Amino acid sequence: MPPPTSRNAKPKPPTTDYQKIAAQWAKAKRIKDSEDAKKNLAKPSNTDEARRATLERRRKSAFEYRCSWTVGFWIWLLCMHVVGIFIFTSGFLLTRLVLDERSECATPPIEPLITWEGSRSIDGGCWHPKTFNKAVIVIIDALRYDFTVPVEDETKAEVYHNAFPFLYESAVQSPNNAFLLPFIADPPTSTLQRLKGLTTGTLPTFIDLGSNFAGTAIEEDNILMQLREHGRRIVHLGDDTWTSLFPDYFEPSISRAYDSFNVWDLHTVDNGVLEHIFPLMEPDRSGEWDITIGHLLGVDHAGHRYGPNHPAMTAKLQQMDAFIRQLTESIDQETLLVVMGDHGMDGKGDHGGESDDEVEAALWMYSKQPVFGRTQAEFATPPATAKIRPVNQIDLVPTLSLLLGIPIPYNNLGRPIEEAFAGSKGDAWDRLAAASSVTSAGIKRYQASYFKARGLQQSSAPGSPASLWKGAEDLVKQSTKSLKWTALYTAYTAYQEETLKICKDLWARFNVPNMILGIVVMALGVVVLLLYVSRDEDEDFAVLDDFDLEFAEKTLELQGITVNEDVASYKTLTKSLVKSGALSGLAIGLVSSAAVAFTGSEEWLRAIAATAIGSMISVTITLLSSGGKSFFNLLPGNFWGWLSVIFAASQSIGFASNSYTIWEDSISLFFLATFGISSAVAALRRPSVHERTLGIYHSLLFVVLSRVASFSKLCREEQMPYCKSTYYASATSSTSAPWQLVVPFAVFLILPSVVKSYLQISRSYEGLAPMWVGYGFRGALLLSAGYWTLDAASNNNWLTSISETTFKAIHVSIAQVVLALALIAGSTAFLWAPPCISILTTSANNRRAQVTVLGYGNANGARYLLLPINIACACILLSKPMGGGAIAIMLWQVLALAEILEINDLAAETIGPVTLALLGNYTYFKTGHQAALSSIQWDAAFIPLLTIRYPWSPLFVALNHFAGQIVACVALPLLVLWKTSPKRKGVLEGVSRALGVFVAYYAVESLATMAWAGHLRRHLMLYRVFSPRFMMAAAILLIVDIVGIAVTLLGVRTNVLAVSEVFGYAD
Repeated sequence: MPPPTSRNAKPKPPTTDYQKIAAQWAKAKRIKDSEDAKKNLAKPSNTDEARRATLERRRKSAFEYRCSWTVGFWIWLLCMHVVGIFIFTSGFLLTRLVLDERSECATPPIEPLITWEGSRSIDGGCWHPKTFNKAVIVIIDALRYDFTVPVEDETKAEVYHNAFPFLYESAVQSPNNAFLLPFIADPPTSTLQRLKGLTTGTLPTFIDLGSNFAGTAIEEDNILMQLREHGRRIVHLGDDTWTSLFPDYFEPSISRAYDSFNVWDLHTVDNGVLEHIFPLMEPDRSGEWDITIGHLLGVDHAGHRYGPNHPAMTAKLQQMDAFIRQLTESIDQETLLVVMGDHGMDGKGDHGGESDDEVEAALWMYSKQPVFGRTQAEFATPPATAKIRPVNQIDLVPTLSLLLGIPIPYNNLGRPIEEAFAGSKGDAWDRLAAASSVTSAGIKRYQASYFKARGLQQSSAPGSPASLWKGAEDLVKQSTKSLKWTALYTAYTAYQEETLKICKDLWARFNVPNMILGIVVMALGVVVLLLYVSRDEDEDFAVLDDFDLEFAEKTLELQGITVNEDVASYKTLTKSLVKSGALSGLAIGLVSSAAVAFTGSEEWLRAIAATAIGSMISVTITLLSSGGKSFFNLLPGNFWGWLSVIFAASQSIGFASNSYTIWEDSISLFFLATFGISSAVAALRRPSVHERTLGIYHSLLFVVLSRVASFSKLCREEQMPYCKSTYYASATSSTSAPWQLVVPFAVFLILPSVVKSYLQISRSYEGLAPMWVGYGFRGALLLSAGYWTLDAASNNNWLTSISETTFKAIHVSIAQVVLALALIAGSTAFLWAPPCISILTTSANNRRAQVTVLGYGNANGARYLLLPINIACACILLSKPMGGGAIAIMLWQVLALAEILEINDLAAETIGPVTLALLGNYTYFKTGHQAALSSIQWDAAFIPLLTIRYPWSPLFVALNHFAGQIVACVALPLLVLWKTSPKRKGVLEGVSRALGVFVAYYAVESLATMAWAGHLRRHLMLYRVFSPRFMMAAAILLIVDIVGIAVTLLGVRTNVLAVSEVFGYAD
């Protein structure tokens, strides 16, 4: 990224501009002197004031006009980024073709291998002999398999071990009545996707993950649909996600749904299920239901709030143990009891990814009838780990369907669980083969329909599903009287395994043309940004503090002689760009839309892409012609420009490596240290000892603070064992350690004093600053520290006399006060505050009084600083203690960075915004986040709220998750405004260009992660590393775009208006 001319190097004004203004000034002065000589009269003072007022109104109107066009340009650019990301995502994030076909009881996919009374009927069993009339299905959310396996050696047992032994004990003691197996989830391990798999028998696709908070109804064939269509009455108790997926499926008078997203609440949902499920088990109410589903959330919420290694988890597992013991006693002989986890949880209690701990859930089936068995004697004991004899979660669908006598859903890919059909002696191979046969035939039928709909050709090579199916059919034809049941079962199982393997590898097809179109749109967006921020030596970007030029220009305007506005093209550039992009986009959009509508091709994405590409090409042409840009301007002109390019390019190239992406937090630290050392060396070339000393001091301080922030770390699973997490109390906790409470109190004591010291350097600790920084900001930080102290007291049961409800009410009240101070009072103060200046009048020896304006030299920067400290204060509250400390360190580093740029004359270079963007990413990692879905801290939504409230809950999660980038974006104008006087011209345009460099860095990251994810779409680590990093980069780009428009640019507008009301408008 090429650097613009330095603002502090006192560049000469453009020769042509100065000569024009000077000539007009000389001509006007001659006319004025001539008139004064003739009239010998002075102008009335009231006329001067009127002209000045008119001039200020005209400049204010012009400034507002430029603001509107600048914001319009950034809104247009945001739209381009949205289009690029959306089009790429439509081709990259896998989508599955959903077939509308339904399975029917009377038409099995193959003739059953065995005969029974009542076949092809719901009473006797549609495709297989029915075993149970009723079922109670209990989902214990996040029930990890190792939670259910006892550990005899207490020295090796974790807190959660031996708290839920009943499932294991019953399977060992009564193997014909119960069995326990590892239950492997297909990632992503979010509840909504797991419920889709558990009811349809299909594999999830990554694009479904975005609907985890807005579940849409499942319309494809599923087990609940089959139950309902065959007259079964279904009762639901617990997690309300079920009601979103299956609306109008449940008996309304006896079903109870509860809010599922309040992770602070460990008991409401569970207690509700327990309260309503046992009355339904009474014999006199058995006629009210056929299927009862209970979904309990306490274990999952305990994990999210505390982590698995916490006494709260022990208590919750013990409650579940007692619940299941009582439930087994309550059911009758005709009822099947199923207990399972929908997913597991990682070491911190989170889930969403594909680590072993996240996918290894537990499955337990129980019946008072001795119907279950084991085909081998050693299988009588449940597996010691989840790596032994696991079953897939989709296997539950055919198993339940056949046991309950209903058809297997049409889209199913699962296979029957062996223990459920092996018979009490473990030798019912005929039933096993029959169940496996009809399931395999259903899979074959579905695959044929799917391949036909997709226009694909099935392989018949040796080892393919087609050849395996033919082998099974040959076994059936060999003997019709004495079938080899064991061989048949083995053959059908091999077919099912191979089919599932192929589906996992090639389940959905990437839309490569859409991916390429998305990359092209993003690449053009990057080109537009780079051209927009590029500059050459002759460009008339007037960011000069030239008093003579300002005086001459203003005097001409006061005399009614208008300076040619075409001279300052920076004032009209964004207007030209917006008009060009909007008009060309509108024209191409209408043509492409008409073409799609006329041809009936339904290629609306292509029409959108054509509109975006045409619009950006038009803007590029405008930049190269009217804007006076050139592609040669993109070449860096000095060391700092090349350093910016190296930072951006090395990151972009590095994302092709999974190890580079995994260790991105450590690599970011290296880049920040590189900048700090480089700036310290550059400071040695400053002319004065004072400047050299300050330059080296702030540079080394920047490096040291980066290193201090590195002590806050949340490790990815892939970083183990070379990384130690310090963000939480331990690697198996999601709460802070008591010693970490030192951090928020240190922030309360130190951070306001740091802000004060930087303001005092420029004599800007005046006006509103002492009151807001010294009392408002410090007070909010103290309350934030108090909040986290009470949180620790609640988590560690320090004050047992106070109920959890009371604790939570106090928590929420304190958090709401802090947010009110930071965001509401802070925004109001920023909106109406005067500049941070003070007028000092002195008089000595009866001479004329001398007026000194304290803070004049930093009037722009000092006042604007109030905005980022308010946003940082809110983010500090919404982050845990270590995260709050990292944000405080970041704010200190931003101030040090502003000083470094000012001292080394680098304020107009690209290195400042690029370093700030790097710092934003670095703080992202230091606030307990990684490019992994499981690092999202959902509990941030409940810091200032008792329950989920839209749009506030998602907003608080976003402020927590993207705090680093948000604070960096809001603080960006400080790099342009710091230590600038009120007469600085082109402030808005200077900030807009700095924002362009800042956003360009994230746009390049987004483009690189997009390209590499597309290129490595068949890589083993795609969904663990590359895809989450692309999603992170895309989300960050959109976040900084929105924050840049809604907060940064509008904040600069407010700041300029406030300063100009006192000192007048500079341009």
